[in-house]
Amino acid sequence: MSLPEIVTPKEWLAARKELLVKEKEHTRQRDALNAERRRLPMTEVTKDYRFEGPDGEVSLVSLFDGCSQLIIQHVMFGPDWDAVCPGCTASLNALPAAVLSQLRTRDTAYAAVSRAPAAKIAAVKAAKGWAVDWYSSFGSDFNYDFQVTIDPAVASPVYNYEPTESSQVFEAGGHSCFLTDGDKIFHTYSTYARGSELTIGAYALLDLTALGRHEDWEEPKSRVASPHPADPTFTS
Repeated sequence: MSLPEIVTPKEWLAARKELLVKEKEHTRQRDALNAERRRLPMTEVTKDYRFEGPDGEVSLVSLFDGCSQLIIQHVMFGPDWDAVCPGCTASLNALPAAVLSQLRTRDTAYAAVSRAPAAKIAAVKAAKGWAVDWYSSFGSDFNYDFQVTIDPAVASPVYNYEPTESSQVFEAGGHSCFLTDGDKIFHTYSTYARGSELTIGAYALLDLTALGRHEDWEEPKSRVASPHPADPTFTS
């Protein structure tokens, strides 16, 4: 294994400060991207999607559980599968109850959805000890409409918003975000094939939603605070 170069403390400090400039620029670029994501147009959800949970059949609006925002993790677990995909398993392992609770303080519910039957889902959830609310979309159009179940017999294959050539049925992972306004539900954002890197904290997930972290800003530059006492060039 290749190890970093060994240098003097003075050389290390110079290299660290050079990297810090790049890190701050990366933060500004990320904030700008998050702001642009929040301004993404949204579409109204008009289908009455139904899911099966531990208490029976529920609607999409039920998954909001009183919140104005909903993040759904598309967990790759097909009807005939014996186990959840390893990547989705890792992401759910990294999603403790504390993160779900923190999302709730920002008026955001979080749920997992798979095509596996509800009984299979309940058994896996109990065995893993996962805290997330997890529902079955088996028998509905939900997975197909949100392009996380690819089946040429149902629709022309599309993955990550682009047509793809596939003669087989396969499941895809990712997240979709929704917003309620009155009695209407809107789809605001989806991202595919991103798993555990999003579930390291609530803020990483809130950055995917239309309302974000519910902070009062319009542009990322408004996050620049008053100068840090130890660094007059400080920005977030």
